[in-house]
Amino acid sequence: MSKAPPLRLGVNIDHIATLRNARGGRHPDPLRAAFAAIEAGADGITAHLREDRRHIRDADMQRLKAEISKPLNFEMAATDDMVRIALGVKPHAVCLVPERREELTTEGGLDVVGQHNALAPVIARFTDAGIRTSLFIAADPAQIEMAARLKSPAIEIHTGAWCDAVNDGDMAKADAEWQRVVAGAALARSAGLEVHAGHGLDYATAETIAALPEIVELNIGFYMIGEALFVGLGETIRTMRAAMERGRARAVAA
Repeated sequence: MSKAPPLRLGVNIDHIATLRNARGGRHPDPLRAAFAAIEAGADGITAHLREDRRHIRDADMQRLKAEISKPLNFEMAATDDMVRIALGVKPHAVCLVPERREELTTEGGLDVVGQHNALAPVIARFTDAGIRTSLFIAADPAQIEMAARLKSPAIEIHTGAWCDAVNDGDMAKADAEWQRVVAGAALARSAGLEVHAGHGLDYATAETIAALPEIVELNIGFYMIGEALFVGLGETIRTMRAAMERGRARAVAA
């Protein structure tokens, strides 16, 4: 019987801020959501400060870092402005993601192969500042191998294509994408990377991916914020944790 490491849950609160910004003002408050998430069992809080500030804002990041009791994961594009802001906030971790203004949400993984010359000094600056860097990438061998060469401590596997195929009922594509995730997680772990995963996960897919022992952190946001409208954020997080624990139990028993 093998022993899988503990599986952390990072709760992304971006869309609490989306709702706040739709009306202006201060409510609902992302910081209050972070407190509720932590009370319900979140291991950390994730927030994406986008260039256009469509949801999370600079002041939100400062308040989160100053007031929450769990690690803050700062999602960001690797621009000079964002690097400056992140170094000022000093979160526990940054996750470097691709960003386009016209996208509704992050559409794919970061091209670390094509951008390695630009990313290397960014990762080095965060490492020197004591901030862990994660690269949000597809489960592609070339991208994973480059992440290891860049000495990024962690990667986050983009699970969107797999989750979309599952939701669309395209089981052939879902199986192919799942096999990519499985192989990518194994390759990343063998290369010495800490392996996270996120994007599009719901209760069912989170339970499935929790069975992969290489993965130690899931970052989930939009689905849980949507579910929270009906049952509350605390209940949603507890249900998600239960799903993750069921999946992890299978990893431990394997």
